[in-house]
Amino acid sequence: MAVYAWRGRNARGEAVQGQLEALTENGVADQLMALGVAPVQIKPVIVTEKTKQESWLDRLQRAPVVVEDVMIFTRQMYSLNKAGVPILRAFAGLESSSTKPAVVELLKDIRSSLDQGRELSTALARHQALFGAFYISMIRVGEMTGKLTEVFLRLNEHLEFERDVRERIKQALRYPGFVMLAMAVAIIILNIFVIPLFAKVFAGFHSELPLITRGLLGFSGWMIRWWPLLIVGSVGLALALRSYLRTPKGRYAWDKRKLRLPIVGEIILKATLARFARSFALSSQSGVPLVQGLTVVAQTVDNAYIGSRIEQMRDGIERGESISRCAAATGVFTPVVLQMIGVGEETGELDNLLFEIAGMYERETDYNIKGLSAAIEPILLAVIGVLVLLLALGVFMPLWNMGQAAMGKGGG
Repeated sequence: MAVYAWRGRNARGEAVQGQLEALTENGVADQLMALGVAPVQIKPVIVTEKTKQESWLDRLQRAPVVVEDVMIFTRQMYSLNKAGVPILRAFAGLESSSTKPAVVELLKDIRSSLDQGRELSTALARHQALFGAFYISMIRVGEMTGKLTEVFLRLNEHLEFERDVRERIKQALRYPGFVMLAMAVAIIILNIFVIPLFAKVFAGFHSELPLITRGLLGFSGWMIRWWPLLIVGSVGLALALRSYLRTPKGRYAWDKRKLRLPIVGEIILKATLARFARSFALSSQSGVPLVQGLTVVAQTVDNAYIGSRIEQMRDGIERGESISRCAAATGVFTPVVLQMIGVGEETGELDNLLFEIAGMYERETDYNIKGLSAAIEPILLAVIGVLVLLLALGVFMPLWNMGQAAMGKGGG
């Protein structure tokens, strides 16, 4: 897109000027008219090499668009749509009021697509990695049904729930994570700097050391001797594991395994099922066809294993089976949830009962998250206690034996 300098007059007749990006001068004129400005002069701006270089440097330091920015955008679009502001004028207003360069660039790209006659869902699909398939599908449904304002409100509530769950899990894991990191740093420092000093002292004993002490000295010597290989191996293993988890097979295997992890596995499962129930309820209540809705929801649960089970539900429904029967065949729902799905299917109140299911799973997730730190702390204390005990026995047992031997010689 080119940059155009413009001069015009606003609704009060005041002279105003500025710069806008657009494909043509007509595009600038349309944007100004949407803002209530009557254009007087529009001319292209010559972009110098210095400006391009500064823009490139700014791009390197630019903060990316995050989930919070998408939430703010969704809430603002709901308010603007509710107030009856035209879509182009809404984007122009958001662009002028935004202070984050990455968000401004995003809004410019979406507005440019709208200027070219594309629908909002199509413009957002250019940034699917940011908005996601579910968000774009809901916007498309809102455009088709004329309920875009309501869809923006529901999407805002959905994004707030997602962020709340992520933040609570991070908060619960923050303390155990710091403890594990401190333990790793302490083990490295002890094996590289502290135990070698004791090794020099023990070398003067000229006697057989206890098994624990020999193990500590051997492990410390191995770390000091092979530390370059350990660093390279750890980095290589991390990169290999990351590459494997990015493959469909690796992601499916990990997503299935993490649901069975002790303590956190149940929390992940319930949070994922809450996301499924809320997404399914939103899509169904917005008028999305059942099969299409399950296809989109399978991509939003952020778990390949659960997603495959939802696709299994979709395939069963396509064959003419009932929703409750297909849900029971997945093997991931509790009997209470299956009963609620069955009642909702029979009474035609599936949307409301899905919201009830989502609320139930959310409450259980919240309860489990609150007890997460309390469940992990005893395990951490036990691990720390074992490490301290091994270190104390390995270091002090030779000193104790030497003292005992000296006392025995003195008494003789």
